[in-house]
Amino acid sequence: MPMNAPAHDATGLGEIDRSGGRVRVDEKRLLNARADVNQLLPMKYRWAWEKYLAACNNHWMPTEVSMQADIALWKSRDGLTAEERRMVRRNLGFFAASESLVANNIVLAVYRQLANPECRQYLLRQAFEEAVHTHCFQYIVESLGLDGGELFNMYREVPSITDKAAWALRHTRALSDPAFRTGTPAADQDFLRDLVAFYVVFEGMWFYTGFAQILSLGRRNRMVGIAGQYQYILRDESIHLNFGIDVINQIRHENPHLWTRAFQDEVRGMLAEAAALEAAYGRDTMPHGLLGLNAELCAQYMHFIANRRCAQLGLAPVFAEAANPFPWMSETMDLMKEKNFFETRVTEYQNGGALAWD
Repeated sequence: MPMNAPAHDATGLGEIDRSGGRVRVDEKRLLNARADVNQLLPMKYRWAWEKYLAACNNHWMPTEVSMQADIALWKSRDGLTAEERRMVRRNLGFFAASESLVANNIVLAVYRQLANPECRQYLLRQAFEEAVHTHCFQYIVESLGLDGGELFNMYREVPSITDKAAWALRHTRALSDPAFRTGTPAADQDFLRDLVAFYVVFEGMWFYTGFAQILSLGRRNRMVGIAGQYQYILRDESIHLNFGIDVINQIRHENPHLWTRAFQDEVRGMLAEAAALEAAYGRDTMPHGLLGLNAELCAQYMHFIANRRCAQLGLAPVFAEAANPFPWMSETMDLMKEKNFFETRVTEYQNGGALAWD
């Protein structure tokens, strides 16, 4: 297709092409391809299918994690300090809104423009996981008897959370137009900006401070139910991030004209802005430091993470080389890969593929 030619209908909701012609593997691409009802086979992007299968194997539900110890600790007068309680509330408030924003972006923006069926299969699974994560925060709020109105409205009431949500929404605004279509360099770069904002920044940077905070409690055998759920969420988010990185890099490979030096500098600028917004969030949630964490270490962590994301995208680093101040976070993720994912569950069950039918 010529660079500036109008794209085929990318939604799969257009007229059926009655002239036939089966889709060949070499015709498949991530942007501006024909999106019939479903041309999953022949499969081209097996990495997307493998992530879908991995996500299915990670299936979990919040109510399978016991909250009894957390409830007792939260109700105890001396269970947590006032600053730790404030951090937990802020943390839950950020994630409660963020998971919904990510889900909206998948369903209302990315799915419409990413026509490839293998990728769409994974996006459907990811959308379900975002719903599970939102369910998780509802389950925690109700279990601890927190003010749901306060937590679920923090994205409008707490500036450090509002600023991050507003930043992300700014980068998806073009795609929210019902008339938006990829097919020109400008529109295709708009789509890439959205993928960077939500996969690389939102899920690949901003979630990690929150994970570090709650997992620090869990490492001290406190709020172990919430920490256990965050471990499951972290496992999901690791696949989300890697899927997004793979999509961006595949689009780069198929459309090298989009990855200009100016656009690369813009993406690096996005990561620098994101790190600054996260540093502000760290100062808000941990003004005096707690659990071995503080705002300065979290800012350093964001520099380390941002440089890693740059490397994954083939970009020059944004910041001077920074050491990982929380090496135990990497160890936690590695241990999660090794351990039996279901070993801490309350409910034992098998997925459908493993059941023996009489």
